[in-house]
Amino acid sequence: MTKGVMFDFSGTLFRVVSTAEWLAAFTAAAGPGLSAPEQAELVARLEEFGALPGGVPPRRIPPEVQEAWDTRDLTPELHRSAYTALTRAAAPPAGLDVDALYESHLAPASWRPYPDTAPVLHELRRRGVPVAVVSNIGWDLRPVFRAHGLDELVDSYVLSYEVGAQKPDPAIFETACARLGLAPADVLMVGDDRTCDGGATVLGCAFHPVEHLPVDRRPDALLPVLATLTG
Repeated sequence: MTKGVMFDFSGTLFRVVSTAEWLAAFTAAAGPGLSAPEQAELVARLEEFGALPGGVPPRRIPPEVQEAWDTRDLTPELHRSAYTALTRAAAPPAGLDVDALYESHLAPASWRPYPDTAPVLHELRRRGVPVAVVSNIGWDLRPVFRAHGLDELVDSYVLSYEVGAQKPDPAIFETACARLGLAPADVLMVGDDRTCDGGATVLGCAFHPVEHLPVDRRPDALLPVLATLTG
């Protein structure tokens, strides 16, 4: 029976805006001005290279970016380097500030909680079940939770760039279980990546997979978590 829960962040509790929304918001605020066809073409190229963190996975990674990509979630510098390199590979117009575009995805407004995120986290808190957010990420996601009123419902954030290990390395799950004060057998991992998040099962954790879908197409995927609880 579950006594504590670990949640992945992107694709599990929150979803980043679409690449089209990301680019449109940035160009509207900071330029350069692009025609509708130019905007659509750039969106397609950005998605080909997976330039939006948490968005469409890259279909093509330039060889010179591969090493940074493989280790991108271990430091903020590697994360920025990998994603800005992918944006440059998409051949943006000369007037587009690649670093500023990267920075814009960090804003809480670029992330939306799934419809069942708040209800499930509130219910876990009501039942006294501790929660950890365990994420492969190169930046501090706490402001996103604070902005959406969910920070008080999380007991610990275990972020790859802070602990020096990324999923599926058992070390990151061991750290999370220790912070929850629970044995792995008593902790459920919830996530959208069966390889990375499912790595918790090596320690004896249970695993509940969810689908990484747009916010309006994944209703109530987290509710089954409540059925696993003790008490």
